[in-house]
Amino acid sequence: MKIIIVLALLVSIILTSTVTAGENLPLYNLSVSFDISKNRLNGVSTITIPENMEMNISTGGLRISSVKLNGLPLSPGIKDGIFKVKGKGTLEISFVSNDIIREEGISLTGMWYPHIEGRALYHMSAFLPDGFTAVSEADEITAVNTPQGMWYSFNFAHPLNGINLAAGKYMIRKENFNGTDIYVYFFPEDFSHDIIGYFEDIQRADTYLEYTKKYLDMYGELIGPYPYKRFSVVENVLPTGYSMPTFTLLGGDVMRLPFIVNTSLGHEILHQWFGNYIYNDFEKGNWVEGLTTYQADQFYEKQKGRGGQYRKKLLADYQSYVKPGKETQLADFYQRSDFASGAIGYGKGAMLFNMLNNEIGDDAFYRGLRELIKEQAFQEATWEDVRMAFENASGRDLERFFNQWLNRKGVISIGVEDQRVNVLNGVQTTSFKIIQEGEPYEFNLPLKIITDKGELTKTLEIRKEIETFEIPSDGTPLELVFDSDYDLMRGLPENEYPPVIARLLGDEKRLIIIPENDTDIGKYEDLIRIFEGEGFIPKKETEINDENITTSTLLVLGYDSPVLRRLFGGWKKPDPGFSLAVADNPLNTSKVVAVAYGDSKEEVDLASGKIVHYGQYSFIRFEKGKNVENKTDETDRGIRVSLNEPVLGIQPQKMIKLDDIIRNISNKTIIYVAETHTNYEEHKVQLAVIMNLSEKGSKFAIGMEMFQKPFQKAIDDYIAGNITEKEFLKKTEYFKRWGYDYNLYREIIEFAKAKKIPIVALNQRSEIIDNVSKGGLDILTDEEKKEIPKDMDMSDEIYKNQLQEIFDQHGNQGFENFNYFYQSQILWDETMAYSVDEFLKRNPDYHMVVLAGTGHIMYDSGIPKRAYRLNGKDYATLIQNPDSIDENIGNFVLFPKSLTLLPTPHLGIFPSESGGRVKITNVENDSVAEKAGLKKDDLFISIDDWKIETIDDVRISIFDKKQGDTIKVKVLRKNIVGEKELEFTVTF
Repeated sequence: MKIIIVLALLVSIILTSTVTAGENLPLYNLSVSFDISKNRLNGVSTITIPENMEMNISTGGLRISSVKLNGLPLSPGIKDGIFKVKGKGTLEISFVSNDIIREEGISLTGMWYPHIEGRALYHMSAFLPDGFTAVSEADEITAVNTPQGMWYSFNFAHPLNGINLAAGKYMIRKENFNGTDIYVYFFPEDFSHDIIGYFEDIQRADTYLEYTKKYLDMYGELIGPYPYKRFSVVENVLPTGYSMPTFTLLGGDVMRLPFIVNTSLGHEILHQWFGNYIYNDFEKGNWVEGLTTYQADQFYEKQKGRGGQYRKKLLADYQSYVKPGKETQLADFYQRSDFASGAIGYGKGAMLFNMLNNEIGDDAFYRGLRELIKEQAFQEATWEDVRMAFENASGRDLERFFNQWLNRKGVISIGVEDQRVNVLNGVQTTSFKIIQEGEPYEFNLPLKIITDKGELTKTLEIRKEIETFEIPSDGTPLELVFDSDYDLMRGLPENEYPPVIARLLGDEKRLIIIPENDTDIGKYEDLIRIFEGEGFIPKKETEINDENITTSTLLVLGYDSPVLRRLFGGWKKPDPGFSLAVADNPLNTSKVVAVAYGDSKEEVDLASGKIVHYGQYSFIRFEKGKNVENKTDETDRGIRVSLNEPVLGIQPQKMIKLDDIIRNISNKTIIYVAETHTNYEEHKVQLAVIMNLSEKGSKFAIGMEMFQKPFQKAIDDYIAGNITEKEFLKKTEYFKRWGYDYNLYREIIEFAKAKKIPIVALNQRSEIIDNVSKGGLDILTDEEKKEIPKDMDMSDEIYKNQLQEIFDQHGNQGFENFNYFYQSQILWDETMAYSVDEFLKRNPDYHMVVLAGTGHIMYDSGIPKRAYRLNGKDYATLIQNPDSIDENIGNFVLFPKSLTLLPTPHLGIFPSESGGRVKITNVENDSVAEKAGLKKDDLFISIDDWKIETIDDVRISIFDKKQGDTIKVKVLRKNIVGEKELEFTVTF
């Protein structure tokens, strides 16, 4: 009885003190007790209503036992979880709840007791079973051992929007730091475990204690003293990350993550000032999360010299998650409900404060924060209050600044045009235009001008859609770099936008590629379930088509998928454990392709649920659920514009002769000799290489782009002497499929025939290439797909950009879209690379000289890299007469003297082909055909006994003729009585 009297007296004293402090605020006394075995809470709320008013009481899923107003029973009339009370005096509500109440711990946040609107002065008392320790919002916590269990009283003499309670069988570490009592509450099993990768010799509780001291000290210096008498870090049975006045409630799984002490802990501690000291008026938006992210997460990275990288992550997150249908104004952000809202409220909000800091300077910025705290302590502050604090601190009108960032959707989008360097009055001057897309923003654009003498830093005032600048510099300007530290809320162009997990998670159209193997499906079933929950649509790997690939972001399960072979030419087996790698989709770089692989179901399951926490990375790897590796792919830092391409020169005295080049490369397994198809001198160089190697006794074959794979037997027959040259040309369909003057290649082929050097047809059947160029790989029939390589690497962005330029220069003629054109070019290159590889694998003692167009060889992008991917054989490249030179174009650059091939004579006719007959549709005036007597409508029979069935037969019959040679032409000519066979002698 004495104990109960003492407790009642203590509560009375506390309430009296808070009444004085609160005056017109309601007083809320909450008394609770627990039955752990039944997961039950019994509670009584006693609310003192200070004046006659209507009050809404939210009960949620609580069971209300009774309601009394001023001691009289009241029927609450609950509707949609709310009942109304009108009057003044004392409202008493008895209730029962089944919540997170169990032996492992108690976690009560949100609607766990009857809620009232607005702020109130709260006092809570709680009876807990023996062994349980409780924490709530409190400057003072009193604990008394009673026969009913431990009785706790929580005293907090400041207004709150609500109250929370956590309890468990905690072990506690306590230390007083600068007058503040710091507590760490851990469950026994976690109390002394090491944090993975950190502080291997320090207990976890001590680690959290030390970091808490660090953050309280740092923020005390920056923005003012910590406002309360105590602060607690409390482990929760749920995976939470909450901050309440005087404590933070972190889930055990969260606390075990290695990076939490460096990130989330400080973030939640800063909320003690912003959110728990100054409250947020949620009816008018949420400024707290943006400011806290800026002054916590961003600030810590800035201290490490990585502030720009962190802000780039914020921009990448925004671009990844915030799609048009999910974009809102920052002013409309209230709380994070998904990745998109988080990128707006936390990310864009943080960038607003970063731009504000840069706009007014550090001194004014921190004066503004301190003034905000001073003026708004224990009040609900709005964006307007925030603006006023910074205006007072800076002496500037910031209404336009806040208005454009709070009340507009979108981000800055800029381009640079008309960049050039001129010498004005003897000074090198860089001029350029900044172009904004859409409605212009007003902002300050950081610029670095890189010169041969150093860097010149400028801040450009951008106020209009188009701004023009001229900037003199000391030294030769080499490059412009805009916003290299990511100080602006702007869009990231492709070369700054890394392929990261956030892009995988944030895309609107996402497929998860299910392997055919049932064992693999079982291994990934939990991962599939998680990503289906994120909106991914499962699709079997055999059902994936070109449209799926080009319009969707893909999550591929396993590294040996046909999808990966099609896009990247295969995928290297990852290291042990579970890994997830993200790459740009080669066919649509606005999409990504992710590859997930695990050694076992256990490895996959332990990591799957953690992936969403690693959105900033391009690659992550786990072993037994622990993150052991992560990285983000490098991309450009800032908007970079080149001003001065170096002028390259060659020292003629250091020229190397072709014989010496051949001597240097003769040991290479593959020698690529590029050509411009119509340049005779380049074919003479190819012949010289072949002859030189032959003289050295090398055992090699000649791979030729000019011939297509289905006609390999005809080539072999000719080299073996089994067919004539004309039969060879007819059977390989040379003129139909290649078309260039055969005499350009004749010497090479004749030398190979004489020396019995194998010639390998490298090229794909032209019908297949043409079809793909019109409709992509999906247009091919099943039979046609058997003719193409299974593995194709489409991920070379430099090569893709080169092909895009070619495509654009030719006006897109004959092609439906670039994507199909690109696929056809890759198929072309891959087929030739496979042809090289197949021959060398069948003939391991052979080398090969590859003859192909320059575009297939220079920069190694076409055939060389692809063949190397397949076989790892060393190679050399010889590039002839390039339009320009740089160090990566090839191993050697050749400049043969121009030679003219003697022209093949022409008959001077226009033929047409039908039904196995060739008809003369017209004869040129003064041509050799006209002079010989050939006429329109004549039908060819033969030329020099070579039967004419196709137009190509005409070309075959005369390809080796020279000026002065004669041929015998037999034709059928119609006359009055029918047709007559005639023979004419034609002299060239």
